[in-house]
Amino acid sequence: MAGLLFIISAPSGSGKSTLVSELRKQVTGIEFAVSWTTRAPRGSEEDGREYNFTTRENFQRMIDDGVFLEHAEVFGNFYGTSRQSLEEARTDGHDLLLDIDVQGAAQVRANTPEAVSIFVMPPTPRVLRTRLRNRSRAEGVVNEEEVLRRLREASKEIENYREYGYILVNDVLDRAVAQLEAIVLAERFYRNGEAIAFRSRRVLEVAAGCLQANSQERVKPVLEAFGLLGTVGQQELKFEEDSDDD
Repeated sequence: MAGLLFIISAPSGSGKSTLVSELRKQVTGIEFAVSWTTRAPRGSEEDGREYNFTTRENFQRMIDDGVFLEHAEVFGNFYGTSRQSLEEARTDGHDLLLDIDVQGAAQVRANTPEAVSIFVMPPTPRVLRTRLRNRSRAEGVVNEEEVLRRLREASKEIENYREYGYILVNDVLDRAVAQLEAIVLAERFYRNGEAIAFRSRRVLEVAAGCLQANSQERVKPVLEAFGLLGTVGQQELKFEEDSDDD
């Protein structure tokens, strides 16, 4: 069967990496494209596992050589996915999952419009701020200025949700994992006719509920929390109010 290409994007700190990790434990036949990056490893990250770490000079050479399916600069560092990852997955008949930002996702959709795109949202700025701080503490330092910068960037990324086919709001991890798994199984069913062995009707219902067109009830509170449905300046006020609550 033809392998499917899944794109998953989310603001930094939304729990996307955890969702992907849990999905890979529960669903077989799906490969994860290990991206290349110029940023330094964090915490227990290992070269070739979470990312392929390289220098800016080598990354630029790879761009010039046409190595990347997509690449982008995010928070001062370069990230990219090699074309080889997609070619190898297709040769093996496996699905491929790309964990990429909104810039990279736009590039992939332009070149591969059949890709299944999934956007993960944090429920509120307060929750996102807590996750960002916890991740920073795990890395040994909390930079409040950097946390605020990522919060501001998150609202800009969330505005791109309409470009994605499926929307997940990661407020309860187990539910979000089940929804992500349902999306993968449903797409395999619809595109490749692959049978769903367990509670197939329920799986298809869960996946359908995550379609962008069916997600407005859950998306609206997120947009309101990030000030994307309110007046100009509401977003800044929200972030400041959240900080004052600590």
